[in-house]
Amino acid sequence: MTDSLNDVRKSWDSKADDWQKQVGDQGDWNRRLNSDPVLFELLGRVRNRDILDAGCGTGYLSNRLTEMGADVIGVDLSPEMIRTARHHYPDLDFRVDDCQSLSTIEDGDMDLVVSNYVLMDTPNLSEAVQAMYRALRPAGIAVVVVSHPCFPQGVADVHPDGTVSYHWKHSYYEQSQQKDPPWKHFKSDFIWFHRPVEDYWKAFRTAGFRVEELREPRITPDQYHLAPNRQVLETYQERPLSIVFKLMKPSR
Repeated sequence: MTDSLNDVRKSWDSKADDWQKQVGDQGDWNRRLNSDPVLFELLGRVRNRDILDAGCGTGYLSNRLTEMGADVIGVDLSPEMIRTARHHYPDLDFRVDDCQSLSTIEDGDMDLVVSNYVLMDTPNLSEAVQAMYRALRPAGIAVVVVSHPCFPQGVADVHPDGTVSYHWKHSYYEQSQQKDPPWKHFKSDFIWFHRPVEDYWKAFRTAGFRVEELREPRITPDQYHLAPNRQVLETYQERPLSIVFKLMKPSR
């Protein structure tokens, strides 16, 4: 295991309980109101389909997909995340596995793969994308959600007048390992890996995927009333927090 991968595993091991507090059974506000509706739309029909939740964390998405009728396997690098997922959802199939290899998943076993805010936390992007491609059946779909690399929230300041400033300490165009300080109830730093949007696109195409769609999720008018307060609503209306790719593995 590389030093970076080991550091990532230790970091998420230390956050398992706090992460469960963050996402619960339905996901946090950002997931519920911004990215999950797009994720589910791009996945399409999930009933009776084999789905890999690659980087499942504490398992909320695996459970939601199971409730929708899918047959789900959730994998995560962190043993503590998997321990927490098994505790909360004991009937689901959770496995300790590295998304860069997916060693517990056979070639072509999956109809769908979902990677929900995972690839920006994965040291080797190319290996992770290639592993997802291998796991899919021909004509299979992968839906990938990542934090928007153009607008890193860990270095954003929201001013009293509502304007937002981003403080870049590195080149946008160069891949780099980054560290964000703890926020809210978390107690340890967040390790992540910056890549420009172009590098994600190249990794998908190099692995063999066809990029079907690219979306920047935002709250829709029919969900405005669900936002917990005005500040959250305005943030979700005005700031792109994530970017979503729909990928297809060609049928031949």
